[in-house]
Amino acid sequence: MNSENWLYLIISLVAFNYIFSTVLNFINNKYWKDEIPPIMQDYYKKDNYIKAKKYAKEKGQINLISSTLSTLITLLFLILKGYGYLNLLISNYYEIPFLQSSMFFLSLFVLSDLISIPFSCYNNFVIEEKYGFNKMTVKTFIFDKIKSYLLTIILGGALLYGALILVNILENGFWLFLWLSLSILMLLINMFYADIIVPIFNKLKPLESGSLREKIEQYSQKVGYSLKNIYVIDGSKRSSKANAFFSGLGPRKTIALYDTLIANHTEEELVAVLAHEVGHYKKKHIVTSLILTILQLGLMSYLLEICLKQNEISEALGGNEPVFHLGLLAFTILYSPIGTILSVLMNINSRKNEFEADNYAKETYSGDSLSLALKKLSVDNLSNLYPHPFYTFLHYSHPPLLHRLEALSE
Repeated sequence: MNSENWLYLIISLVAFNYIFSTVLNFINNKYWKDEIPPIMQDYYKKDNYIKAKKYAKEKGQINLISSTLSTLITLLFLILKGYGYLNLLISNYYEIPFLQSSMFFLSLFVLSDLISIPFSCYNNFVIEEKYGFNKMTVKTFIFDKIKSYLLTIILGGALLYGALILVNILENGFWLFLWLSLSILMLLINMFYADIIVPIFNKLKPLESGSLREKIEQYSQKVGYSLKNIYVIDGSKRSSKANAFFSGLGPRKTIALYDTLIANHTEEELVAVLAHEVGHYKKKHIVTSLILTILQLGLMSYLLEICLKQNEISEALGGNEPVFHLGLLAFTILYSPIGTILSVLMNINSRKNEFEADNYAKETYSGDSLSLALKKLSVDNLSNLYPHPFYTFLHYSHPPLLHRLEALSE
């Protein structure tokens, strides 16, 4: 295809993604039902249920405005050759390809963040505050932004530098080395996430000795799961919403419980939540997910090499000659249909895994305690009990609450 056809395709994808997601979000928000399901009537009071609907509506409105503005700016940049002008401006000041690409993406990152910051502030300090979730101070918000910038520059810069070296050294087959590099990086992040990344933003402290730790250790011994790293994370410094996560492999495996989770649940419910996380490990879900993600990285790397060899793609974005960063930017848009399909397949597998982990917790500890924990989490987080089936199919990595409760009651 010539550069004009590539441009039409890229513009069409941007417009389609926006229209499709907007319509889908609208359908999902309209799918809320007025009645509270019988299984939740003892937990989801009418006032809270109405509050949850209003919360979802307000979140949807601000997200719509944000995505509309972002899409319009992207389309203007494409139609008016803004990316080409930015590339030309930067190339006049920097001759080294790495610096050109770095400044190009840094400029877009700063522009994107300047657009998103007002919406983030409104979301955190107005909507989340209004509904009792926000615990974040302005100071924490600013420091989080600074830390995110530094992480993006360090990790993004390293990846960009490595990719440029591979492209310049290898005319063909650089995707194999890029795939290997991305896979190693992903494994390292997974292994050391709780040790390196999390402490940048949160404080982790070992779960103190006491009744809860004893019950967790007793359960771990019962199912033959070696667990030494049990941490409490200070999630309450940002939000009252509760969560827990599992990270690491082998001796590095770690379970972190949010302090908000511990504060709002009984010890039996907490052990049931942990049993669910152990279920993921015992059922090999973590390893399987890593393998699937690595395969996705391989496909993405292969298609990226093909894309970068199409000189007309850089020209479509306004470049006078083939430029790595213009080709990479175009690829992120062109890859979106494939990325969506792969994401849907991963979500299907993830929902299956969640059912299996729930069942593992039911068989090895208590299905009733897990059900209670899930009900409380849903109510406390003002969750949608009736997501649209098609929205669930595309976007949900976890089954809807009512489906999980039904499976646990069987």
